Amino acid sequence: MTVSHYPAPAEPPSPGFRLLNQPQVLGVDGVNFSVHVENQTQVRDTMSRRQHRVYQLYSRTSGKHVQVLGRRISARGEDGDKYAQLVVEAATFGSQVRIRGKETNFYLCMNSRGKLVGKASNRSDDCLFVEKVLENHYTALMSARYTDWYVGFNKRGRPRPGSRTQPNQQDGHFMKRFPPGEQPDLTTPFRFTTISKRGNRVRANGPR
Repeated sequence: MTVSHYPAPAEPPSPGFRLLNQPQVLGVDGVNFSVHVENQTQVRDTMSRRQHRVYQLYSRTSGKHVQVLGRRISARGEDGDKYAQLVVEAATFGSQVRIRGKETNFYLCMNSRGKLVGKASNRSDDCLFVEKVLENHYTALMSARYTDWYVGFNKRGRPRPGSRTQPNQQDGHFMKRFPPGEQPDLTTPFRFTTISKRGNRVRANGPR
């Protein structure tokens, strides 16, 4: 009579040990990756090439454009006014920017009292803002240094205190506009290329 030998059932691991193939929910050292990404978007980007954009900021309240008049800031600029042309410099991987007047080279800043001022240097965090796109497609500018303080103007184009301006108020709503003559050309037809099977030749397609 042949006796079959079956392996003994595995004993459960003792409380002092764990299985090596047990799935890990968190990353290395228990780091929450989503929190890591959020923190990295707030770090200054000192390695990438600076992205500069030139546009005007139309104030929903004053019906004019934001001007950087040296140390004085207003929202009374007409469309195409040289003081209303702003150079926006990306400062991080996220949406933090510095705004400089193209004509004066002064930066839009907010001091500790919530007052909008122009400064010749951008080294202070007073000159750093966070762009926020609102549900109504307007843009709000929050101070990166003073949380929940926003750029705003009254109907006469005078700056409002940052501490009294909120993103749900029209005083803090802005629309980005290209300066006259600098609108992108949307009439140029799109051109694409195809590769033929014979000799892998590249041929451009599109209207001629």
